[in-house]
Amino acid sequence: MLTVSSHTRHPSAKGLALGKVCWKQRQYTPLLSKTLKSRFRMEDFRLKEMLEAVRSDYFPAPWSSAMSDPITLNVGGKLYTTSLATLTSFPDSMLGAMFSGKMPTKRDSQGNCFIDRDGKVFRYILNFLRTSHLDLPEDFQEMGLLRREADFYQVQPLIEALQEKEVELSKAEKNAMLNITLNQRVQTVHFTVREAPQIYSLSSSSMEVFNANIFSTSCLFLKLLGSKLFYCSNGNLSSITSHLQDPNHLTLDWVANVEGLPEEEYTKQNLKRLWVVPANKQINSFQVFVEEVLKIALSDGFCIDSSHPHALDFMSNKIIRLIRYR
Repeated sequence: MLTVSSHTRHPSAKGLALGKVCWKQRQYTPLLSKTLKSRFRMEDFRLKEMLEAVRSDYFPAPWSSAMSDPITLNVGGKLYTTSLATLTSFPDSMLGAMFSGKMPTKRDSQGNCFIDRDGKVFRYILNFLRTSHLDLPEDFQEMGLLRREADFYQVQPLIEALQEKEVELSKAEKNAMLNITLNQRVQTVHFTVREAPQIYSLSSSSMEVFNANIFSTSCLFLKLLGSKLFYCSNGNLSSITSHLQDPNHLTLDWVANVEGLPEEEYTKQNLKRLWVVPANKQINSFQVFVEEVLKIALSDGFCIDSSHPHALDFMSNKIIRLIRYR
């Protein structure tokens, strides 16, 4: 016979405690999950920020989809503002690759795209990208540098335009005239001579001072001359091309060696001497100067113009005129 107790069975204390734990776990699990997800999202956001910072330094920015929007470049420290359409006008060039995202770029501290190349001649490259025409000033003297920069950027139509320009300049240089006017004077130079420690004496000597005004329709010849003639000043040699007044005109002033003049006095009194290289010969007279210039000119195709100047002027080394026909 089955007997049912009249008393209801109550859960034990241990069971009550376990139930409470389970209830709390069910209560806090969604909150914990929400907190962890929030933290993961924050860490993910920070990671994306770090990646974006690295990417912005070493890779192209997502350039504006508007091709006409301005872009500022820092080329060797010189700033240029242009458009994406201009920079990608020749897609096969290095610039075309850089600004289409195919090549990495770097940024300066202002966020501008940085290119470590010559900033001065980049203006001619940028103008070519804009117009497809090579426009150079008449007295442009950096053709070699521009050619190297065009080769670096690999703008093939510009490279071809430069080659055509050099052929054009070479033809124009074939026929040329060279005119040199010489002047000489004697002046007295005063200087001190150290005879013993703390004992100095004042001395003077006669000094020959030379002046040559050189004009040539050939800019290339003056460059050639500049590769042969050098000033000696402060113990160093410097090319005379740094003294060009313009691409066709050069003025030279120098002195002959002064007997008894200490070496430091040449520097102190700004007295320049003239040397010809590679012969390493100092030019102490107009005769030597004329001989060396004639050697250089004749080797470049010049010949003496027999009709001018007067024979007496030429023999006295006052005026020299040479011509070149090719």
